[in-house]
Amino acid sequence: MSDDVSYELLGFDNVLLPVGNLGAAVEFYGRAGIPVAFRLDEAGIALLKVGKETPGLLLRLEEELGLRPPLWASARVWLEVSDARAAADALASAGIRPLAPAFPVATGWTVEIADPWGNVIGFTDYGKRPELGRHQA
Repeated sequence: MSDDVSYELLGFDNVLLPVGNLGAAVEFYGRAGIPVAFRLDEAGIALLKVGKETPGLLLRLEEELGLRPPLWASARVWLEVSDARAAADALASAGIRPLAPAFPVATGWTVEIADPWGNVIGFTDYGKRPELGRHQA
């Protein structure tokens, strides 16, 4: 910890993803295999569950946000899966086209998708470095 900082980072809370239509976003992420932990339409939010973690992906309605293609300059959120290439096949079967074919990374493989508002989610595995991952074979 830096000498000029008087707080300690304890971990992630939620990752916020702005969406233009909460119902359509929940449906899209449901097809991608990411379940809803809770949904509060009156607040314009839905929390998507990521594994056994308490934090998740928080969808927040931003009504002025229109549909847009993914921006390579935008932030990306990668989620750990046991097999990214199998995830790519499952996503394609659910009608969700990956941005590109699964590609190798230092720890294994990754596949990325974009929601209709340009938020990019990656599914990555630790096939090359299983000792670093949560999922141990």
